[in-house]
Amino acid sequence: MKKVLQILLGMFFILVILVSCSPAGNTSTQPVIRVASKDFTEQFILGEMYAQLLEANGFKVERKLNLGGTPIAQKALESNEIDLYPEYTGTGLLTVLKLPVNTDPAAVYNTVKSEYANRFNLVWLDPAPMNNTQAVAMKRSKAQELGIETISDLVAQASNLVMVGPPEFQEREDGLPGMRQVYGDFSFKEYKSVDPGLRYQAINEGQADVTVAFGTDGEIAAFDLVILRDDKGLWPPYQVAPVIRKEVLDANPKIAEILNGLAPLLTDEIMQKLNYEVSGKQREPADVAKEFLQQQGLLK
Repeated sequence: MKKVLQILLGMFFILVILVSCSPAGNTSTQPVIRVASKDFTEQFILGEMYAQLLEANGFKVERKLNLGGTPIAQKALESNEIDLYPEYTGTGLLTVLKLPVNTDPAAVYNTVKSEYANRFNLVWLDPAPMNNTQAVAMKRSKAQELGIETISDLVAQASNLVMVGPPEFQEREDGLPGMRQVYGDFSFKEYKSVDPGLRYQAINEGQADVTVAFGTDGEIAAFDLVILRDDKGLWPPYQVAPVIRKEVLDANPKIAEILNGLAPLLTDEIMQKLNYEVSGKQREPADVAKEFLQQQGLLK
């Protein structure tokens, strides 16, 4: 009996040694980076770019795209439900931080970078040169018919016009409340609240006269729209950059190098083209993102 116990103990120790020396025993759990986006075309593409670049560099990624508007995405970051997502400097300044408008791109970026670090322990990586500025647009023919070139012109005739846009534009500091603060009290005949992806369909089909627009929307050229001049300087610059939890970046500093390498490539013209591939040609954001990254030599 004693001999049997010795044999069993010997086998047990051999098994322990084999397990401790096996590759699985030495492999630490690879962290999962939770990449999110807000709920419109450009965000889907950018979120996919971030996710695909991280995956190509050995990270495991969990996609949480199409979360919702800015308050939802920001809250998810603060509550550790996601790790990073693309955000715009102007949105961070006005909607999240609720600070005064500033039209200097460098000053706005430096402000949001500093304040996010102090208030939320979040890090802004490098901003892209693109400026997806908030704007309002009309069909060129309609604007010319009514003699509307600026937002001041629009406000003077707002009571006879229908505006279409996403629900949050009615509440955001850089939406209708901001327009009223800068351009005076006014109301549209109607505000049609729709999914962001349906804005241009509505104006193109004559269901609205004015639409909420953004500087990198592909439909602006495709549908012969004109962006009304912000003659009183309502909107700050809206450069995009990844915003990431500091804890995650500290543990995975390589993420900054990977995503900062993408930033210089994202110009207004590039994003307009990529956005229209999805919103106009109905391609999948993941396919558009992958094709662009491959063309730029960032993916094999």
